Amino acid sequence: MEVTGKLEKFLPIQKGTKKDGGEWQKQSFLVKTTEEYNNLYCFEVFGDEKVENLTKYQKEGDQVKVVFNVQTNEWKDKYFTSLSAWRIEKISGETTATETEEEGDGLPF
Repeated sequence: MEVTGKLEKFLPIQKGTKKDGGEWQKQSFLVKTTEEYNNLYCFEVFGDEKVENLTKYQKEGDQVKVVFNVQTNEWKDKYFTSLSAWRIEKISGETTATETEEEGDGLPF
């Protein structure tokens, strides 16, 4: 799926510990479209490299196209849905896609 709009805001980085004791981090960001309804989306990127590259290649106010997957996870009988961004491009035609790759699938982030 994809959404095109203005990168409104970066939210604070969230960090935690995995079951195996390793650390993780993710960062959410808001994109607002020109649609009349349902025009604000909160996406997230997960992993050290993706979080670092998000603000390295993107700035608030940029017009972007975000390609993402919808994911739902269960935790203690509660369900959480997230919009997981795997590619971000500036609308100007310059592919900034935060030059990383998804683990094992070879797709640019």
